[in-house]
Amino acid sequence: MRGGWRQRWWARIETWSRPRGPETLPVTLLRNRVYVLPTRFGLFFALLITAMGLGAMNYNNNPALLLALMLAGAAFASLLFAHLQLSGLTISTLSAEPVAAGEPLLALLTANTGDGRVRHGLRMGHGDVLATLSLEGATGAVILEIPTTARGWLEPERIRISTTRPLGLARAWAWVWPAQPLLVYPAPETVGPPLPVDVSDARRTRLNPAGDDVHQLRNYRRGDAKRAIAWKPSARRDTLLTREYEQSTGADVILDWRGLAQLPYELRIRRLAHWVDQAERENRRYELRVPGQSAIGPAQGVIHRHACLRALALLPHVDVA
Repeated sequence: MRGGWRQRWWARIETWSRPRGPETLPVTLLRNRVYVLPTRFGLFFALLITAMGLGAMNYNNNPALLLALMLAGAAFASLLFAHLQLSGLTISTLSAEPVAAGEPLLALLTANTGDGRVRHGLRMGHGDVLATLSLEGATGAVILEIPTTARGWLEPERIRISTTRPLGLARAWAWVWPAQPLLVYPAPETVGPPLPVDVSDARRTRLNPAGDDVHQLRNYRRGDAKRAIAWKPSARRDTLLTREYEQSTGADVILDWRGLAQLPYELRIRRLAHWVDQAERENRRYELRVPGQSAIGPAQGVIHRHACLRALALLPHVDVA
C-alpha cells in the first residue's frame, strides 16, 4: 500500500509535466521543463534547521542562529545547483538495434551540453529501468534496457532525467518523450523443422578455385596458381593448361507464407523468422514471400536478414490467412 500512493502521486505529476506528447529529437531542456522538489532527507534537514533556528532565537544564541542561516543558505544553493544540472541539457538521439520480442532492447541515448560544464550523477529512467549518465565533457551516452513483449514498432515511454546532486537535499527532474518508434523482430520458433527443400530444383554448381571437382581445362592465364596447372595434359599439347574447379551449391531456399497455411497466424511468422535465422547460419541464399509485399530476395547477409525480419515484424496483428 505504501508504494501505491507514491505511484499514483508520480502518475499525477507526469500528467501535469512537460512534455504532454511525443516530440522529435533533439530536445533541449529549458528552465520551464525542469522540476525541483526536496527529498525525504531534504525535508528532514529543513525540519532540523527550523528547530535549530527557533532554539537559537529563543535562547538568543547568535552563533547558533548564524550557523542555522548558513546551513539554510547552503540548502537553497543546492536547490539551484540541482536545477542547473539539467537546465540546458540537450537530448540528441535515440537508437537501438532490433531484437527478437521477449529480449531486452538496448536503446542508446546520447546527450550533449553547449556550455561544456561537467555534469555528474544524472539518472535516466524508462519505466522501472534506471541507468547513469555522466557528461565529462560536451557529450555523453547511456544505454537503457527496454523490455519487449510483442513484434512490430515499440513506442518509447517518457524518459525521466533526474539528479540529487550535490547534497541529496533536492531532486531535480525533467521528461523527454521521443517520437521515434523502435523496431522489434518477431520471436523465432524455439524448436522448428529444417529448411524447406524443393525437390524439383536440381543441384547447381558454380566455379570455385577451392572446389572439389574438375570442371574443365583452359589455356593458362597470367596470375593462375601453379597448383592449378595440369602438367601432363600441358606436356601432351605442348601448351600450358589450367584446371577449373566447380563446387556444388544447393538451390535457393523459398520461404513462402502460403506453404504454412495449416499453422496459426502468429506461429507462421515465428516459423519463418526461425527459418531466416537458420538459412543465415547455414550460409544459404533464401527468398521470403509474405502477403501484401513483393518477394524479398533471393540473397543472404545482414541487410537481407534485416529486410526479411522487418517484413515479418510489420505484418498486421490480425488473424488473416
